[in-house]
Amino acid sequence: MKHWLIKSEPEEFSIGDLAKAPRRTTAWDGVRNYQARNFLRAMEKGDRCLFYHSNAAPPAVVGVVEVVGSARPDASALDPASPHHDPRATAADPIWSVVDVRLVEIFPRPVPLDELRGVKALAAMELLRKGSRLSVHPLTAAEFRTIGDRARRTP
Repeated sequence: MKHWLIKSEPEEFSIGDLAKAPRRTTAWDGVRNYQARNFLRAMEKGDRCLFYHSNAAPPAVVGVVEVVGSARPDASALDPASPHHDPRATAADPIWSVVDVRLVEIFPRPVPLDELRGVKALAAMELLRKGSRLSVHPLTAAEFRTIGDRARRTP
């Protein structure tokens, strides 16, 4: 099993929205960065992801999701009515990918970005790299465990 971090702006799609979705499952679509897309394509059924609320007050890791469907073409890129439409995408070359994720856990305590920055064991984490804006990126098992442990204990 691999570990990942996936970001979403809570105004766009929050972990609460995922909790209300049928079967607590959604297609993780709309990723429009090639490196993040390649990470989506590397995901496999059973992989675990930390769900991160970006552009929030404060930005924080808020839960865990599981990959329940491996990468497939992102149909939203082909739909002119979609906010994720990409006119360069075609049925023959869809360019972008999507995976299905299911909610596993909403953390009892979100772990804010400022707290993550203060954890020495997370110093090499992509999220904490200056200028990093990737919406999907890999985590080590230790990073995943460290954040989960912090979220499950009271401060």
